[in-house]
Amino acid sequence: MEKGLKRSCVMVVVAFLAMVHVSLSVPFIMLHGIASHCSDDTNANFTQLLTNLSGSPGFCVEIGNGVVTSLFLPLTLQAEIACENVKQMKELSQGYNIVGRSQGNLVARGLIEFCDGGPPVYNYISLAGPHAGISSIPPVLCGLKSDPACKKFDELIKGALYSKTIQDHLAPSGYYKIPNDIKEYLESSKYLPKLNNEIPDQRNQTYKDRFTSLQNLVLVKFQDDEIITPNDSTWFGFYPDGEFEPLLSANQTKLYTEDWIGLKTLDDAGKVKFVSVAGGHLNMADQDVVKHVVPYLQNQQSAAQSFNRKTKEPLHP
Repeated sequence: MEKGLKRSCVMVVVAFLAMVHVSLSVPFIMLHGIASHCSDDTNANFTQLLTNLSGSPGFCVEIGNGVVTSLFLPLTLQAEIACENVKQMKELSQGYNIVGRSQGNLVARGLIEFCDGGPPVYNYISLAGPHAGISSIPPVLCGLKSDPACKKFDELIKGALYSKTIQDHLAPSGYYKIPNDIKEYLESSKYLPKLNNEIPDQRNQTYKDRFTSLQNLVLVKFQDDEIITPNDSTWFGFYPDGEFEPLLSANQTKLYTEDWIGLKTLDDAGKVKFVSVAGGHLNMADQDVVKHVVPYLQNQQSAAQSFNRKTKEPLHP
């Protein structure tokens, strides 16, 4: 009788603690890459996997119809739509974490930097994000580098890349950065220069403040990635202005040394994790997911101090 009573009490306590954990778990959203959608097997299964492993509620946030929208809607508008979607989700009202996949990372950063009145973002995990831009069409998408057709296609894209028509109707043009055409890039590219605070007379302190408010920034690079060119863009590495060589590591770029968006500030505080994993583009082994992604989805609101995004003062329940 007494043992049975004790067992019942233990079960009640365990159930109560489980309920407390669920109520305190910080939710996360997942933002997919180009030419895909939340309901496809890859994204739906990955979101569910992260939920199962972390115990935190997860949501794949869709923008428009997914495939077509991710290809042809300018990233500026994609980020605006994502911002409105997030603000309408009651589950995220007290703050949330983000997992971005490929191009979805640029929408994710738009949420962090541009979303006025949005809930705070605690941890941001970037999987193969082209943060410093891409310098050319990935050879894997149009043939080998030596393929004349691939070279011609790349030349045609570059020739009209910064035109209003392309910028307004082709999403990847928003983060295509030609190293030897930086002047035109800064003047005509409508997304990445703003996102990275690259335009000298238009640097926005608010974007930097919001980015540096992150508790953790996890940048995952895939060692055999043939989609992001150069691959070090996933760590904010890129070429020097005017040249295609040498490839600069993140801490050699002006974005880092002059701290345009606060990457150096975050890194100095030990909040940036530069992670390299085996595999091709987004081909992440389960053990790497468990090691490098899941821990940042398991934080709880009771352990994560919230701050007002404008005043930076602590928020109290």
